[in-house]
Amino acid sequence: MIVQSFPKVIKSILKPLPRNDYPVLNTFSFVCCWLEYVMDKSVVSMQDLFKRLNTQGIDLKISNFSKASKRRDPQVFLDIINQLKEQLRRKKGERNARSYFPIDSTMISLTSKLLWSQGYHQVKLFCGLDSWTSEPGGIVIYFGQGHDHKYGQKTLEEIPENGVGIMDRGFASCERIKKLKENKNQTFVLRIKNNVTLEMLENGKSKVGKDGREVEIRVVAFCDLEKRTEFRLATNLPVDEEAVVSNEEIAEIYVQRWQIELLWKFLKMHLKLDRLMTKNENGIRIQIYCCLIAYLILQLIEIPQEFGKTILDKLRYLQSYMCQEISYVHWFRKLIWLR
Repeated sequence: MIVQSFPKVIKSILKPLPRNDYPVLNTFSFVCCWLEYVMDKSVVSMQDLFKRLNTQGIDLKISNFSKASKRRDPQVFLDIINQLKEQLRRKKGERNARSYFPIDSTMISLTSKLLWSQGYHQVKLFCGLDSWTSEPGGIVIYFGQGHDHKYGQKTLEEIPENGVGIMDRGFASCERIKKLKENKNQTFVLRIKNNVTLEMLENGKSKVGKDGREVEIRVVAFCDLEKRTEFRLATNLPVDEEAVVSNEEIAEIYVQRWQIELLWKFLKMHLKLDRLMTKNENGIRIQIYCCLIAYLILQLIEIPQEFGKTILDKLRYLQSYMCQEISYVHWFRKLIWLR
């Protein structure tokens, strides 16, 4: 087995990292250790990882790693995310069709009593997924409880130009619809609650809401007969122009929202997003960023077709290839300096 694109991707993001900026644990080793934990399914704890590194010639201490996770600026991880997203855009090329941008949040429970004492019981990750480039965008990490429509504005601002933002009921409010309508270059499909007041207008649109908060918008309704559920979708997609979008097409567009759910499932099942191993806010942010970095790496690399096409196939392929190495940390160093 030969991994041809993986070394190129790894070199592009890891080689520029400084190797002497900290005397005990430099930025290069720090990032490598985090990626090792996220991507190596055989590592279940940081104790396992550092035991492996120490017995195989890399002198790093877990205490130094813990201090770095608590204090260091996570901006280096955000910079890597932006680099990988730019590579994905170049790989995909110019958009030749309308892209979809499903948006949602996922909740990650915090089990540390230390975090509970600070009032943190959960962390929410807000994100959208560009259907054209497969890149996550509008990443927001929020500690605490709160309704989606209060904290998702930054994510909504990342809807691609001429793209369609797709949202569930958690993001619905009359104020949100008004803000979405203001941007003429972005369109949206937003599910609204079934108990929201609707008034049909003569122009074919509907008045949503009441008590002075009404907003006029096109509303499409359809039913899922199997689940006996009604869906009401507010949208600014055109109904009476050359680029008309039919009611049936809007229903099909809303189905694309499920892609963001598949992203959460993959991150939690295969990249350890459900196992937050640090007990401080900064470390949790870094781990979430690393999960997204690993996801972007898997989107960029190519493997032989006989081994599959999905990102899970790619992760399994890397895992089998990495068995020839001691760890990802050793492998990264070998890829960058020994070849």
